[in-house]
Amino acid sequence: MGEKILVVDDEESILELLRYNLEKEGYSVLSVQDGAEAIEMAKREKPDLVLLDLMLPVVDGLEVCRRLRQSSNVPILMLTAKREETDRIVGLELGADDYLTKPFGIRELLARVRAILRRTRGYEELGPSQRITVRGLVIDPERHEVIVRGNKVELTLKEFELLSFLARNPGRVFPREELLERLWDYEFLGDSRTLDVHIRHLREKIEVDPSNPIYIKTVRGVGYKLEVPEP
Repeated sequence: MGEKILVVDDEESILELLRYNLEKEGYSVLSVQDGAEAIEMAKREKPDLVLLDLMLPVVDGLEVCRRLRQSSNVPILMLTAKREETDRIVGLELGADDYLTKPFGIRELLARVRAILRRTRGYEELGPSQRITVRGLVIDPERHEVIVRGNKVELTLKEFELLSFLARNPGRVFPREELLERLWDYEFLGDSRTLDVHIRHLREKIEVDPSNPIYIKTVRGVGYKLEVPEP
């Protein structure tokens, strides 16, 4: 079997639908129906990806996401029936990589799954020659490490991917649409909040003053760039 995917949803019909389609694509699928069991399963089985519903019994999906992020960088794709923007943003704030709102199409979900796992494999295959160094900032793809001013900082997979991409293209301004297409592998749909939340998290982790960043700059009305500070 291929990569291991943990599916967490309290609806049996959705679990069966996802299991059938994911296994047909060659993935190994684990499934649970409550948040507490999901946390234990993730610790024990170490999946390559977690598909996580927000509305769960015992421990809700947001708390599951928070706890997983305390000890793991496993990619998390949220599945939620909630349409309010605040629910999606809270999930991203807690470390989820992306989200899909129910009802979603199976083809779209499988495309997201393939994109996330393809990028995960890509970073695992990078060698030490791709190490990136800019003033005070060291990115090591082989070890999945980022060191800022001599201190190691912990990033999620998506944060690491985003920072690495910008650092490989220092000074170049990327529109939000292009960053979403390149790093999330789906067409821009008019909602750049996913990207903006990840940018804010990165600034909080690598900048001395996140409100006045020296590395990740906003180009108003366009997008973002990584600026190499002058000595």
